[in-house]
Amino acid sequence: MKIGVFDSGIGGITVLHEAMRRLPREDFIYFADTLHVPYGTKPKEDVLQFVKASAETIVQHDVKALVIACNTATSIAINALRQHYALPIVGMEPAVKPAIEMNRASGKRVLVFATPLTLKESKYKALVSRVDDAGMVDSIPLPDLVRYCESLVFEGPAIRDYFAGILQDVDLSVYGTVVLGCTHYPFYRKLLSELLPGHIQIVDGSKGTVNRLIQLLQERGALGQGGSTDVTWLCSDNSPAYLRKMPEALAMLQRMEAQR
Repeated sequence: MKIGVFDSGIGGITVLHEAMRRLPREDFIYFADTLHVPYGTKPKEDVLQFVKASAETIVQHDVKALVIACNTATSIAINALRQHYALPIVGMEPAVKPAIEMNRASGKRVLVFATPLTLKESKYKALVSRVDDAGMVDSIPLPDLVRYCESLVFEGPAIRDYFAGILQDVDLSVYGTVVLGCTHYPFYRKLLSELLPGHIQIVDGSKGTVNRLIQLLQERGALGQGGSTDVTWLCSDNSPAYLRKMPEALAMLQRMEAQR
């Protein structure tokens, strides 16, 4: 049986990449809801229905676990999915807690980049309230970054100008960590490492999500033995162009990670 990984588009490939690296004897199904990408700027009620429909498609492929590799989808729909399905379902959470721990000694602040919908959701607000007892966290919505990512624009003048506009009024000297709170955003880790001051560390939630996936599989004795990180690519509009884009995005991410 394979592990299902789901996102609205190619963002979840950053989580898939981490899972492939950590679980080399598993095979995967990756599903992108291309009919409705991006989620982060859409009404909550619509996103909930999109995620439910996508999950139903994925479980029909007899997966042994499902990773909701999307912070927005997790915050809106994961409780409903866990009530409906018996298989392990792992979601995403912005890496606010580890970022705070990294900064406690220095007293530097934490800056979270996320989609507008993630930042509006009670799940995110509850997370910050629970772990940020010193008031160290600030958040900035990046409503257009998913659009750039879906177009495979990871470098060049347009994306550099976009980040310059976002950061122009931010005093980066007070921050020690930037949290990438959307799974699309790690595609920009290399670029951000060039744009941000050298003292700022960049973190995302992929490692924590894959840690939890491994734990759940171990508890069930369900870790793969004969897989080879083969990926079956699916998307909700069955677009041949998008089916080609997903492995291309994975290959680009692998090259960027190798250059870091």
